[in-house]
Amino acid sequence: MTDEKLDEVDRDLTAGESPAPILEFGDAPTTPAAPAAPAAPAAASYVTPLDSVKLDDSMLSESERQQVKTFVEKIDLSNSGAIMQYGVASQTKMATFADRTLDGVRNKDLGDVGGDLTSLIVELRGFDPNETQGRGPLAFFKRQGNKVEALKARYQTVEVNVNKVSDELRKHQMQLLKDIDTLDKMYDLNEAYFKELTMYIMAGKEKLDRTRTVDLVELQRKAQETGLPEDAQKARDLASQCDRFEKRIYDLELTRQVALQTAPQIRMVQASNTVMAEKIQSTIVNTIPLWKNQMVLALGVEHANQAAKAQREVTDMTNELLRKNADQLKAATVATAREAERGVVDIETLRHTNEQLISTLDEVVAIQREGHEKRVAAEAELAQIEGQLKTKLLEASKG
Repeated sequence: MTDEKLDEVDRDLTAGESPAPILEFGDAPTTPAAPAAPAAPAAASYVTPLDSVKLDDSMLSESERQQVKTFVEKIDLSNSGAIMQYGVASQTKMATFADRTLDGVRNKDLGDVGGDLTSLIVELRGFDPNETQGRGPLAFFKRQGNKVEALKARYQTVEVNVNKVSDELRKHQMQLLKDIDTLDKMYDLNEAYFKELTMYIMAGKEKLDRTRTVDLVELQRKAQETGLPEDAQKARDLASQCDRFEKRIYDLELTRQVALQTAPQIRMVQASNTVMAEKIQSTIVNTIPLWKNQMVLALGVEHANQAAKAQREVTDMTNELLRKNADQLKAATVATAREAERGVVDIETLRHTNEQLISTLDEVVAIQREGHEKRVAAEAELAQIEGQLKTKLLEASKG
């Protein structure tokens, strides 16, 4: 894959709008050769075969449909080099684009975001304003004089870490938002490549059908009438050219399918980035401010407790300890009871799992159905090609 192709894809990504499809045959767009002019009347009798698979051209504008019709006249099956390169530019851009998309996903290290979120939760959960150092009644009075200062010191340390993680999260959020915008451009660019491949395939199929039903039939008729080996050879050559061109079109159809599958993949990556950006936003505007508010309340409560505890006697201290033990026992009992009543799996988790399973099954069925339809279509084409080959071989043997 050349640097020029990578640069071309990058230019398309940074452009304001998707590039307009341009069909080319050979080195550059050319007008039909002069010797082809006498064959124009025969084109009037051309009828598209009923079993020909018609592509959905609803995405094409009227000017693009006209471009396809005009391009059909420029296709020359006798130009082997041009046929070999037919649609290669679009095919190469599609392959380059797929690699560029894959690189973007591969280089996306969302683990850093998850690590920062985890670090933040650890910091917030690890800070307990009610935790004290030392044990026993004699240590109580000593603890109360130092608790507020220790609490403030611990809060300042944790706040530094929280602010540092918050800054990193904001950087991740900005990058995610940029990536979401880039993915939108990538989606439009993929759609443009898909459209260009569709136009090449439509033009190629029409040219192929017309050649087989008009030009090839005429050469075969002439070979039968004259019985000349050179006329029979011309018919064989044209049939061979049609076969090679048909394989080239099928190759483009495979690339077109890649473009079709790339679209939902881009949207899936974009959705993941959006969810992560929203999670970061919720953490910044909700979790961190609530934690800081809790800290302010903890300091206020501690000041009030110190004022009350300074006036109590040792007996009141003992009673307070008993009440605290009762409160802790109640809280632990209530918390244990709540956890015991909670199901092993939340209903929201089961609902999400069920939805994802149904979605997965739907996509698998759709992919299998699409694969079956393509195999049926391919078998029909193979049967048709085999019939044509047998007929030609029979005719050749008679000639």
